[in-house]
Amino acid sequence: MSRVLYWFRQDLRLRDNRCFIRACDQADALLPVYVLDPAMDQPTRWGFDRVGPHRRAVLGQALRGLDFQLCQRGSGLCLLQGQPVDQLLATVRQGSIDAVWVEDIAAPQERALVDALKQSLEPLGVPVYTGWQSSLIAPDDLPFTIDRLPDSFTPFRRRVEQATVNIEHPYPAPDAVPPWPESAHYQPVSIDTQCDALCGGLTRPVTDSRGAFPYDDPDNSVDEIGAQRHLNQYLARGLPHTYKATRNQLIGKDYSSKWSPFLALGVLSARQADAARQCFEQMQGANEGTYWLRFELLWRDYFRFLHLKHGNRLYRARGLAPDRPAPSHNVDLFERWKNAETGHDFIDAAMTELVRTGYLSNRMRQVVASYLIHDLGCDWRAGAAWFESQLVDYDVYSNQGNWLYLAGYGTDPRGSRRFNTDKQAQDYDPDGAYRALWLSDRAAMPA
Repeated sequence: MSRVLYWFRQDLRLRDNRCFIRACDQADALLPVYVLDPAMDQPTRWGFDRVGPHRRAVLGQALRGLDFQLCQRGSGLCLLQGQPVDQLLATVRQGSIDAVWVEDIAAPQERALVDALKQSLEPLGVPVYTGWQSSLIAPDDLPFTIDRLPDSFTPFRRRVEQATVNIEHPYPAPDAVPPWPESAHYQPVSIDTQCDALCGGLTRPVTDSRGAFPYDDPDNSVDEIGAQRHLNQYLARGLPHTYKATRNQLIGKDYSSKWSPFLALGVLSARQADAARQCFEQMQGANEGTYWLRFELLWRDYFRFLHLKHGNRLYRARGLAPDRPAPSHNVDLFERWKNAETGHDFIDAAMTELVRTGYLSNRMRQVVASYLIHDLGCDWRAGAAWFESQLVDYDVYSNQGNWLYLAGYGTDPRGSRRFNTDKQAQDYDPDGAYRALWLSDRAAMPA
């Protein structure tokens, strides 16, 4: 009898989860596990929690949704709390587990955990299998090897688009999941209770009704069912056709696809999103908007492949530009930026939206990041850490890649990207509506 443990991380879905399907095929008994790492409660080097309340809330939704999907197929989610390697090692021993499966994540901390798990389990004769599944294009299907990945996005995109690149069709979810091993310790309380107790109110919505992504709305629940519902309604309303024209708007729920929170938690795969986009084009026609959705998925892939090529270098102060000066930092100016107290209304409006909702448009992310780096002279890594703490669609690859890009320590051939904040405000908020929306309650706040 084969007993397998599957460790869910950033792939909180059953559809198009190839690693999970392989684990099911290999197992007579399977234990699906998610580990609540105490690292998310620890302060960063910059003095704030690594995972803020908005991220906790959507993670809780995703975990409850995953447990529901597993229960529908004769299983359930086992939630563990503690240092991941210690918890998994104890669970493997307790359940007499024969093998472990986990998604491959190329970021340094995530890789280090899997390496440490292998070092603990493989001497015991328990193999740890990993599989890559977070990109639209599989690395082996690229028209070049990873070591020859182009040094900037545009030549990467052109080579991919000119080649005949294979993209597999999304896998269906398994009809049934093997039962838990009999030797595993069954949870005495519900997943809802565990999420609340283990995560300190993890599942409680804390968003603002003015936000562009109201994840406390049942129709926007960030789980696998919610992802399919959101994708279907976005396509049914014909919104891909207007994506390119509206994507830089700042107010409203439909100016962009809002696929990113679902992709970030892995309740939706890039292949699922693109397959739906292609189906829409076949039925409704293609245009610049539908192409631009694919364009953004390719950017997402590129940041993943950069991690495969460069690894830890992307997390150094100078990133991929070792000859450039190291970033400077001003703690006081960073705190003003973080707390929406810079005195520049456009920046303060955006930083207010971020803290209140856990979301920010792509345009405003670029503007506030540029302002922190180039106007305030602060360390890009502090800004990247704040986004990691706050964003409901935080993605380790895209977050690191974008901050490096804007700071001039990444792959941009032009060096750094500095935005003229006043011009951005005039171009994208000419009537001041965005600033008024998010600064409207400032007068009522105590001095």
